[in-house]
Amino acid sequence: MSENKIELKAIKDLLGMQFFIPNYQRGYRWTEQQVTDLLNDILEFSRKNNSLSEFYCLQPLVVKKKHENILKKIKEEAQTIEEIETLLKGKWEVIDGQQRLTTIFIILSVLKYDNKYSLSYETRETFNEFLKILEPFNLEDSYEKKDILNQNWNNLIEHNKDKDNIDFYHIFNAYHIVRLWLSRVENPNSFKETLLNKVKFIWYESVNEDSIEVFTRLNIGKIPLTNSELIKALLLNSSNFKEINTNHLRLRQQEIATEWDNIEFTLQNEEFWLFIHKIGYKEPTRIDFIFELIVDQNSLKISEDKNNKIGTDAYRTFRYFYEYFSDLKDQEKVKCCWREVKKYFQTFQEWFNDLKMYHYVGYLVELGVSLKSLYALWSGDKNNFINGLETKIKENKKIKNCLNLDEIYEIDYTNEYGKSIKGKTKTACKPILLLHNIQTIINQANINQEEYQQRVFYKFPFHLYKTENWDVEHIDSNTQNDISDKTSQNEFLLNIYHAVNEDTKKNIQHFINDPNASNWSDFESYLKLPEEYFSQEEKNQIWNFALLDSTTNRSYGNSIFSAKRRIIIGKDRGVLLPIPKMNKSGSEMLIGEEEKAKSAFIPPCTKQIFLKYYTPITTDYNYWTRSDAEAYKQNILETLKHFGVTLNK
Repeated sequence: MSENKIELKAIKDLLGMQFFIPNYQRGYRWTEQQVTDLLNDILEFSRKNNSLSEFYCLQPLVVKKKHENILKKIKEEAQTIEEIETLLKGKWEVIDGQQRLTTIFIILSVLKYDNKYSLSYETRETFNEFLKILEPFNLEDSYEKKDILNQNWNNLIEHNKDKDNIDFYHIFNAYHIVRLWLSRVENPNSFKETLLNKVKFIWYESVNEDSIEVFTRLNIGKIPLTNSELIKALLLNSSNFKEINTNHLRLRQQEIATEWDNIEFTLQNEEFWLFIHKIGYKEPTRIDFIFELIVDQNSLKISEDKNNKIGTDAYRTFRYFYEYFSDLKDQEKVKCCWREVKKYFQTFQEWFNDLKMYHYVGYLVELGVSLKSLYALWSGDKNNFINGLETKIKENKKIKNCLNLDEIYEIDYTNEYGKSIKGKTKTACKPILLLHNIQTIINQANINQEEYQQRVFYKFPFHLYKTENWDVEHIDSNTQNDISDKTSQNEFLLNIYHAVNEDTKKNIQHFINDPNASNWSDFESYLKLPEEYFSQEEKNQIWNFALLDSTTNRSYGNSIFSAKRRIIIGKDRGVLLPIPKMNKSGSEMLIGEEEKAKSAFIPPCTKQIFLKYYTPITTDYNYWTRSDAEAYKQNILETLKHFGVTLNK
């Protein structure tokens, strides 16, 4: 297997080296802001960090050694010891990082540092000659930006045949920006010392890889070199396996690489990933988060001095592991490190595969509790861990604010004096409604397990809950049902058809079958029935709230309960259920063909609401009645009472 090499290289370690920029890369394009930001960062670091062990870390410089006959070149080309040393350092193809490498070169040029590394562009043969026209300018010179630009641009045109080369313009402009910036620095020599000794590249040497493929992945694909890729190169470095033979080395490296791939494959499964994460993790490789946890908790127990110097930037995680391997490289260190990674992953797997741990961990993550704090509870004892999770749920402030079911509501109505009254939003109920769904699943699974003597249970799909944007919505509409369109009127009348007297049935037949019928007012009295069950304030209490995805909620808007029920059942089945129609005689209803539609995850309690599950006996599927609401609220209370949920006495 290929073994990419990785280390930290100070700028002084690059001096005398030869770098080659291939033609598949674009030219130099750094802006004034990018150049200035780098200079400011280095200056700020030099002022704040006096420790010899601390350093400023640049992003990875990805290179590949160009294979050349060094001995032949020494014989034919070298004339001095310095030239021999340069040839021995080899020539390096720059795959990624050329913008920073070129900027550092420009800074060294402005600082008049003679023993720089060299840069050559495959498509810019006059590059080094171009740089020579910048050399006469001294740092002590003081003339305005406009004069410098004019004078040097004229020199650029005069000394270079390729007058339209935009790369030269950007390099020239960067040189000018650096020169002006350094002219304002109190101690340029101190800045130079920091640049040479304390500014370091993450040196990533690609071995046996196709350069263009690596470049495409890192640049065109916009996939950065992640901390985990850098750590993997550290972990598999052969210098960590000095005491074993070559065959055993390759076998051990392959074993770790295979286990690594299996971990990443599992973490890429959304069902597994989103039970312990929220949406929005930005790293392209997900094993990074395990390394981040190890760093946050210093699980590898590196010294305080080393831990203090890893910094806070995007590559701090890599530098933690670099420090871990820096002082002693041996097989035991690799074993210890990889054992720690697997311990985290296997813990999460154990949580995922257990009924209560899965649901309580997933619920607490949704509430915003950090995975770090949850892992701190874990000692390997399942029962103690579950007790700790239940305690965390009870003590979470989002739950404490919702413990009294009669006090979680949204007031948004006009009172008898015409004054608008507003209070809590309905989303305050969300933690309780979600916990009700989760505990319902746990309770039902426990019943099944006792009955069938096996683990038969349905897992709450946190990945669907998160990706489908679920929130709290009204069961019975929050506003007066003003059914003004013929389609909605027909559906309402069909739903009440079998519950009305014969005369009303005939009126309904006439209204539905005659497109010009205008006797809707004869039926409006039936619409007032829900108002007899709920006041406006009562509609904004938890017994009238359910979890629903935003798409479904928008699809039925302010519909009547029966229409919502039809839509939700269709969503759950993955079909679009048509509105029933009536034949001319009124003797039967005609059901049209179902159409395939995108299904949506329906939380179990939401499904039970629209199936009238909480009311044992019911014949009325047109309305969400007071008895339905009371039964629903009572079920929430019974299901969650051990979390401290209560009602007003």
